[in-house]
Amino acid sequence: MKTTRSRRWISACLLCCSALVSLNSMGCQTTIGGQTLPSANYLKDDVQFFPAGPETQLPRTRQAHAEYRALEAAQGLH
Repeated sequence: MKTTRSRRWISACLLCCSALVSLNSMGCQTTIGGQTLPSANYLKDDVQFFPAGPETQLPRTRQAHAEYRALEAAQGLH
């Protein structure tokens, strides 16, 4: 009976320690006074960069039409 108590106590301590370690290692946003504040690890976070692209497909469409017209004109000359 004594071994089951000690095992329960040890497992409870390990569970608490692992919970504290996992909570300490996670970064999370907090909301204080209506402000959403970043985690404490925001300086270590990798920055993702997405280069600016055309907002619409219009430039590609214009280019495709111009190429098609040039191809038609070249075939019409022969």
